[in-house]
Amino acid sequence: MTESVPDIIVSRLPVYLRALQRMSDNGITTTSSQELGEKVGISAAQIRKDLSQFGEFGKQGTGYYIPFLIDKLRAILKVDRIWDVVVIGMGDMGHAIVRYQGFSNRGFQVAMCFDSDPDKIGQQVGNFTIRDVKDLAKDVREAGVKVAMLCVPARFAQEVTDKLVESGVRGILNYAPVSLSVPESVKVQHIDPAIGLQRITYYI
Repeated sequence: MTESVPDIIVSRLPVYLRALQRMSDNGITTTSSQELGEKVGISAAQIRKDLSQFGEFGKQGTGYYIPFLIDKLRAILKVDRIWDVVVIGMGDMGHAIVRYQGFSNRGFQVAMCFDSDPDKIGQQVGNFTIRDVKDLAKDVREAGVKVAMLCVPARFAQEVTDKLVESGVRGILNYAPVSLSVPESVKVQHIDPAIGLQRITYYI
């Protein structure tokens, strides 16, 4: 099923999950595809179609029981557990990510961080000591971490990516403005704020 579901559908599931969690936090226990769609800006028909890829989660006339749907979406996205994450590149972005408190309740926790700058190696960032990127492959492999966030300059991104693949990492969130070459078994998600801004300026 993982391979057969279109990536565009998978990309919408975390949006649904976030909206449902907010509704639950406000004491709401049931919702409809219409109400959920209004909160996330997606049509009710599209939400029903997306969810139908994974089974039947609601009843006609009564809608969705929010706690149940949250549990199901967390299981589908495999965030019904906590994933350790390694952060590489301790510039402003890396520092912000390591200090960010919003990961743990959504299935992730920073496990370690790395940099190549001798002036940064050994410094404390929150509860973490910045490690030498030379030890990246060994440390990550020994810890069994499967997810990485890449916050390095573009010219270093592929080299670091190769070390991550060597260490057994299976998923990379890439903040570097460059495409990465990885095996088919490794999933890369690119985050480039400039691209997002360029999309916005097209419309304004």
